[in-house]
Amino acid sequence: MTESTIPAPALRRADLSEARLSRRYAAERRFRIYGLSAIVAALGILGLLIGTIVLNGYTAFQQTYVAIPIYLDAQAIDPQGDGDAQTLYSADYQTLVKQSLREMFPEVTGRRDRFKLYGLVSNAAGYDVRDQVMDDPAMIGTTQTLWVRSSDDIDSLIKGAIDRRLPEDDRRVKDDEIRWIETLEAQDGVDLRFNKAFFTSGDSREPEQAGIWGAVVGSAYTLLITLLLSFPIGVLSAVYLEEFAPKNRWTDLIEVNINNLAAVPSIIFGLLGLAVFLGTFGLPRSAPMVGGMVLALMTLPTIIIAGRAALKAVPPSIREAALGVGASPLQVVTHHVLPLALPGIMTGTIIGMAQALGETAPLLMIGMVAFIVDVPGGVTDPATVLPVQIYLWADSPERAFVEKTNGAIMVLLAFLIVMNALAVLLRKRFERQW
Repeated sequence: MTESTIPAPALRRADLSEARLSRRYAAERRFRIYGLSAIVAALGILGLLIGTIVLNGYTAFQQTYVAIPIYLDAQAIDPQGDGDAQTLYSADYQTLVKQSLREMFPEVTGRRDRFKLYGLVSNAAGYDVRDQVMDDPAMIGTTQTLWVRSSDDIDSLIKGAIDRRLPEDDRRVKDDEIRWIETLEAQDGVDLRFNKAFFTSGDSREPEQAGIWGAVVGSAYTLLITLLLSFPIGVLSAVYLEEFAPKNRWTDLIEVNINNLAAVPSIIFGLLGLAVFLGTFGLPRSAPMVGGMVLALMTLPTIIIAGRAALKAVPPSIREAALGVGASPLQVVTHHVLPLALPGIMTGTIIGMAQALGETAPLLMIGMVAFIVDVPGGVTDPATVLPVQIYLWADSPERAFVEKTNGAIMVLLAFLIVMNALAVLLRKRFERQW
């Protein structure tokens, strides 16, 4: 047998090298598995969270309506017979709805039973009748089968949130109410429809009447003030610090403080707004103007940091070429550097605005947690914002507000996804590779 000519120490070194290489490959495979497992776990948890929100919230986009034959008494609606719009608008339609319910179920005579019977429909049922009469005044004096909103308990029953099979003492809807609803169902008098009021109404103590429109308008006004204040100040600050400021310990101190402000908890900005804007300047509480000013302070560091990064990414050759043809330093920045850096600045601004849209803590400190029914008509009117509206509904005891809360979260997530997607599209569309 031929013996190996490779010395034994060399063989041992080769074996050790191969063993080390095998261990390194194994470690790399384990690292890939760990990374993939972490991504799968994160996506699973995110999917579970979003799935739970959707399952609990999609029913907020539907509302139960019941059909009631209502005699639209001309004496109660238009006693003068002149068809005056103000008279028709101010008539007591809710009484007509109650009278029609008594006629539909004449066996209900007790005061307590009648109170439960009236609870089949919402307190806004009269408004539904009023709107239909205002659209077609010719119905006055006739009997019409009109669709009106049900109460929140009946709405939850129809959507399956309340189990009819439970003992009567364990559910909010009692046996008599279920029997009356089943009678209406047998007559095709119960229907689930798109909940338009959820998107067109302000807040309400009654879940079936509550909507997000007031909070959406308040958020729009607040973000408008935030953008008008933070964008120009942030961009000008970034331009000065990056292009014109001398490099000394004072500018270094300013840069460090800007970076630190980006990590300050948002509630600190709320305390600052409470002490300065409300306590010192006496600005109105719960107003989008004050909310926008507070969020502008919070958003400024993000815009400044993103703006400086975008300006720094512009190659020095652009500046040198502009200076070489006789442009002043200001012209170099305004005509060449800033337009090239604008896509990055816009991306940072949109991300900062998306962060401001989802903030709650600083707005709670300046009073935007108040119960606001009316839709704000300006930046100084009392208002709330979408995240605070979610907070208020989540704290409400009524079962029907659970779906309202999750539905509002879905709308807020949709806004945030759109804003972040817009930031990505802007970056992809206008980004340049130098």
